[in-house]
Amino acid sequence: MNEKGNLSINSENFLPIIKKWLYTDKDIFVRELVSNASDAVTKLQKLVRLGEAEIPETEKLEIHVVLNQDLQTLQIIDNGIGMTADEIKKYINQIAFSGATDFLAKFQEKADQENEIIGHFGLGFYSAFMVADKVEIDTLSYQPDAPAAKWICEGGIDYEMDAGSRETRGTTITLHLGEDGKEFLEESTLYAALRKYCSFMPVPIYVDVIKEPTEEEKDAEKKEANTLHVSPEEAENLTKEDALEELEEKKAEIAEEPKPLNDTTPLWQKQPKDCTDEEYKAFYHKVFFDMNDPLFWIHLNMDYPFRLKGILYFPKLVEHMDVVEGEIKLYSNQVYIADNIKEVVPEFLLLLKGVLDCPDMPLNVSRSALQNDGYVDKMNTYITKKVADKLTQLFKNDRSTYEGFWNDIGIFIKYGCMREEKFYDKVKDALLLKTTDDVYETLSEYLEKNKEKHENKLFFVSDENLQAQYIRLFKEQGLEAAILSTAIDKPFVSFLEYKNSGIQVQRIDADITDTLQQKEDGEISEAKKQADEFATTQMETLFRELSKNDSLKVTTETLKAENVSAMILLSEKSRRMMEMMESYGNATDLKAMFADVKPEETLVLNRSNGLVKYLFDMREKEEKKDDVQMLCHHIYDLALMSHRPLTSDEMTSFIDRSNTLLEKLASFEANK
Repeated sequence: MNEKGNLSINSENFLPIIKKWLYTDKDIFVRELVSNASDAVTKLQKLVRLGEAEIPETEKLEIHVVLNQDLQTLQIIDNGIGMTADEIKKYINQIAFSGATDFLAKFQEKADQENEIIGHFGLGFYSAFMVADKVEIDTLSYQPDAPAAKWICEGGIDYEMDAGSRETRGTTITLHLGEDGKEFLEESTLYAALRKYCSFMPVPIYVDVIKEPTEEEKDAEKKEANTLHVSPEEAENLTKEDALEELEEKKAEIAEEPKPLNDTTPLWQKQPKDCTDEEYKAFYHKVFFDMNDPLFWIHLNMDYPFRLKGILYFPKLVEHMDVVEGEIKLYSNQVYIADNIKEVVPEFLLLLKGVLDCPDMPLNVSRSALQNDGYVDKMNTYITKKVADKLTQLFKNDRSTYEGFWNDIGIFIKYGCMREEKFYDKVKDALLLKTTDDVYETLSEYLEKNKEKHENKLFFVSDENLQAQYIRLFKEQGLEAAILSTAIDKPFVSFLEYKNSGIQVQRIDADITDTLQQKEDGEISEAKKQADEFATTQMETLFRELSKNDSLKVTTETLKAENVSAMILLSEKSRRMMEMMESYGNATDLKAMFADVKPEETLVLNRSNGLVKYLFDMREKEEKKDDVQMLCHHIYDLALMSHRPLTSDEMTSFIDRSNTLLEKLASFEANK
């Protein structure tokens, strides 16, 4: 039998287009060819179970990937179902190219698109030509008396078919690697691709590398033979050939059974009740190369109305920025598809680590097709529910453990609440706030605990170091604030307020609460009120001049804490406006729109502080003018340091002024 023909396509540019189309994903040919071999084996297993095929009981069904560096070939060999010549014509020459003309019309001008995956038009096998100049198929069908068949194509549209040379059932695909595939002659590159795509395929995969040993390797073999441990009497009569033979025998005795590259029964395929904590952790370390143990995990196992298995891990964060390193691996029947396809997994779960196996998901998916896929919507809903159920269950049944996890899982949960309405509805009662009293409370618990001090208000801290003074004032008066200091907390604060109407959320330095203020004894006369207003106006003029901030407001309050001279407040509305501007980065139009918007800063002078009293007493004395200005400037900088870091110029001025004040103090003490 000898037959020649072409691939029923009118363009010789077809295969070059495939190469260009997915050049950046060149290693995908490994997945396509090995998964085809795996399918051939699983189909045979099914036929055996149905009694339509027979195989020897001792035969092991497996796949071998053989790299011959000297011949520059790569072979994928299976002992699966095999093909007849007619099946080659059907599955390779016809089905693979059904709609190929449409493919050319659609994608010839878009050949460099990256949002599609090869195989969408049944072209998976032809991904081999991304790395090979010539591809051969040698196959023998399981059907009795079917002759072996061979198919050869050298990268154009012409092929040749002839009698095959296989004597056992199965298929051998031989790739003669060309210039584009030379990198796969390196063992490390080949192993990396196999581990990426084939680590959990259901059929054992073995890798064999054939190469001529180097002179160094030959010398090492001889030395090993010469160092064979024998008695002096045996050594006298032992020839070199005997030593080599003896060595091989001893090697054979201790040689281990070859191990497959892949794990054919990954943990997610088992029932949760059959898995131990140690197995879950070991699987996590193996797949994600994370030396830290995960906090906890969720084992997904759904058979109806759709099939989905998988494990989602909540990792321990070393730094808050580690959150960007989440990784969800997507599989279909244990064959790797991709990482972090947003259309398949709820977006907030991309912050986690895990594996999802969707048998009903084709290997070759396009993201555009997934966006309106009803199956994907159902899968998203199911996964969201399972994660929410796990979190609420942990909160209710083991709150102390849940609180211990909060610093790590809080970011995931907050992000999930803002991204998924259904997720928020399920976990809102398990949202925790860590407070300045170092306790964890839900929003309702916080409001109930503090309702007599500030009803329906949630105070929060965005920077524990900068706002240390405000925190201390709160603690001295028995108040507490929530610590919301991560990057995600900026939008989360507004989200909380939006979701809890009637509750006011504001930063700890946005206002002076009634609890911090000292109540005045008796009524204040009108004359004293006017005098205070006049003095405050004078101070406002002075502080605006010193700070070079014409919009600065100055007020006076009598605070319970006498050791605080002044505080700077930034209104919550103004702060959120500034944060919104920062979040837009280099948006020129937005910056121009808000160019004249300045933060509404208020300097609060504490009337109960001795230094402030001195300033008010000395403000109109001409001989004290320089001292008053210096002290005012210093008080302003001290308040500013509790509000934001000083600039380099501000810090230099502050240090120089501090030295001057200390010198004045030392001189005053010396002249007493």
